[in-house]
Amino acid sequence: MAQLKGACIFGQSGGPTAVINASAAGVIQEALKQDCITEVYGAAHGIKGILNEVFYDMGKEDPYELDLLKTTPSSALGSVRYKLKNTDEDESDYKKLLEVFRKYNIRYFFYNGGNDSMDTCNKVSKYLQKVGYECRVIGIPKTIDNDLWGTDHCPGYGSAAKYIATSVMEVYHDARVYDTGMITVLEIMGRNAGWLTAAAHLASYKGAGPDLIYLPEKPFDLDSFLDQAVSIFKKNGNCIAAVSEGIKDKDGVYISEYGSDLAKSKDAFGHAQLGGLAATLANIVKQKTGAKVRGIEFSLLQRCAAHLASLTDVNEAYMAGQEAVRCAVEGKTDFMVAFERAAGDSYQCNIKLVNLTDVANAEKKVPLEWIKDDDTGLTDDFVKYALPLIQGESKPPVEDGLPRFARLRKVLARK
Repeated sequence: MAQLKGACIFGQSGGPTAVINASAAGVIQEALKQDCITEVYGAAHGIKGILNEVFYDMGKEDPYELDLLKTTPSSALGSVRYKLKNTDEDESDYKKLLEVFRKYNIRYFFYNGGNDSMDTCNKVSKYLQKVGYECRVIGIPKTIDNDLWGTDHCPGYGSAAKYIATSVMEVYHDARVYDTGMITVLEIMGRNAGWLTAAAHLASYKGAGPDLIYLPEKPFDLDSFLDQAVSIFKKNGNCIAAVSEGIKDKDGVYISEYGSDLAKSKDAFGHAQLGGLAATLANIVKQKTGAKVRGIEFSLLQRCAAHLASLTDVNEAYMAGQEAVRCAVEGKTDFMVAFERAAGDSYQCNIKLVNLTDVANAEKKVPLEWIKDDDTGLTDDFVKYALPLIQGESKPPVEDGLPRFARLRKVLARK
């Protein structure tokens, strides 16, 4: 295939992670090496930055600061939750994108995100093909939820899982300090897929984890939960339950809605805003048992804890960015970079490509056979899957005892 010469643009979308900037570093540093890529742009706040023609000239950044992106959490270029309408409904955004791409001769588009971001990537790719504008489009996976279809795991998950397992182990010890025991409810992120909450089982694998784990893959029965929690509390003097924020009852009602109207609020993609589940369940348990109860919501801490990031996760996120650029330069388009685990006892992660049409808006959930028969925990199959993903320590450089994160200049691109 003939070499395609032109600029590239990279955007970040969706919830931040501890390693999304490692993928950014992979894309930017690799793109700057390619002779066929004339300029490297970073979109401010994802697709909105392109629509608003606000993006940065990444070639004007200090190479040291770009390297620091590998250990800098959150989205350095700014993220967004913006849903492109279907072209048959409203083509205005697509026409604007095409106008901007032509103006800056953008011939490579890399978009880093989760399910909804891959939908955006897919829509842009298909539109550009329809209008005959040659541009190679590659999606780069990112989500702590680990729920993207077609990839063994997602960049961001390993670090979040490591943080969750470590934090649960610490809570386990804290909950046993006093002579008066208590029931502790831990709320962990996860709307429809329970991969993050399942990571609490890694703490159990080390002997310091929850007694009960509930994932959204199975309906949550409140009465059964209360019976089990009380039984464990009476027997052991303590009980810890880890619950996914997205658990629902048999009728499909979020348990968080039992005590709040928060879940009735929707984002741009129609997703309910979750949160407050730990407090809701803690209040119910308190009323039913009279025991000392504590609800703990891990909240945003679990997704950007770069101080406890997995080195495996950082390296793979960086590799995903690099490979996205290399594949595009080689002529590939309309794909998402994905991970494939090599067969054998030792862990090895290989790169493959999956079609954007197949991956957009599809969800990968925890296999039901990995959930215990009583729905309150995980099997060792999950441990075998997750342990390799949390290996290694990734530490940012330290100044005055505090981490030194990247400080980008963010020089606006001009035409």
